[in-house]
Amino acid sequence: MNVELVSIGDELLLGYTIDTNAAFFAREAAALGIRVVRRATIGDSADDIAAAVREALDRTGAVITSGGLGPTADDLTKPSIAALFGRGMCLDESIVAAMHARWKARGWPGELPAANRAQAMIPEGATILMNAHGSAPGIWLEDAGGRWVAMLPGVPREFRGMTGDTLLPRIRARGATGTVVRSLTLRTTGIAESAVADALGPLAKALDGVSLAYLPGWAGVDLRLTVRDVPPEVASALLAAAAAAVRDRVARWVYGVDEADLSVLVLEALRARSMHIAVAESCTGGMLGMRLTAVPGSSDVVHGGVIAYDDAVKVRDLGVPESTIAAHGAVSEATARAMASGVRTRMGVDVGVSITGVAGPGGGTTEKPVGTFCVGVDVRGEVCSLRTSGVGDRHEIRQRATQAALSLVRKALGD
Repeated sequence: MNVELVSIGDELLLGYTIDTNAAFFAREAAALGIRVVRRATIGDSADDIAAAVREALDRTGAVITSGGLGPTADDLTKPSIAALFGRGMCLDESIVAAMHARWKARGWPGELPAANRAQAMIPEGATILMNAHGSAPGIWLEDAGGRWVAMLPGVPREFRGMTGDTLLPRIRARGATGTVVRSLTLRTTGIAESAVADALGPLAKALDGVSLAYLPGWAGVDLRLTVRDVPPEVASALLAAAAAAVRDRVARWVYGVDEADLSVLVLEALRARSMHIAVAESCTGGMLGMRLTAVPGSSDVVHGGVIAYDDAVKVRDLGVPESTIAAHGAVSEATARAMASGVRTRMGVDVGVSITGVAGPGGGTTEKPVGTFCVGVDVRGEVCSLRTSGVGDRHEIRQRATQAALSLVRKALGD
């Protein structure tokens, strides 16, 4: 089944709100073999809503809208689509009663505002989709030819809840296809997108029944493998075979699958070895420590850290020799190695990891341009380091540095 999504709201077009509903629905629907073939984002205009839904119905006959079901004047989804179907609007007293009960149950003062009655105005002949997550009910409107529009609230919590509770079961009841759209992601780090393609060789262009997409970001390059319109068991077999073939080519850079987080993997590796870690950070200013301690249960592995932003702190608190900084600079592998060893010995842990670099936007030189960073790791006296660079703004460069540090720790542990 092919469907189209229409997301409604001026706030989406202005960039103040990110449309997470469409991405969520596409992922959830794929497991049922429902393909989202087009997505549109439009503002709070009755004409624009009607035009977008009309065009989508002409293409697929199945449309899902998100937003515009609230009680205020800019919520125009229902009347716009009702007019498109040649239907009038009528007040549903059962919805009004439910809203009154919800208002009282919440203990809100006064009576239900008159504006909320707009949420109980329903297109004639529509089916109400119950919303257990908010006040605005969803609407299912269908014509004699079987073309339909499902209107859901735009609030993400409500949209997601109604998708699982009501919408997908209703679509599934109309006839399961027996096929799925399924993806598997191999997560890589430490290698550029073009280099991944070179390493894959002929696989970059041809995988049996599986499409391959490259998704670069600060964490690395994700390799998204996707199969479409096949039975679930066939999808699993195709993805497993494709993933194995890709791993054969790029295994040294693959650190996980799907939502794998490198900080979680590092903590698991340390925990399995009964090791503790401490961090020493300059340009990242605590971001590495934050990534590690953001993982629940990390306190049994993470001992602490030092933000050594000033060179004097590197010398005083980490024991980095002044001669090392004078000879090689604060942004150097030599300094990174000394920082890692210093934090390990001074905190009495098994592993020390450090980051020093030029995050920008200023401070770069010809020899060490903005984006240059060095990472050091000391595992019980065995020290390694790397110097690399990252692109992007200050925040992204610092994120890339934390990822490189975690990757080096994992490699130093032999994982």
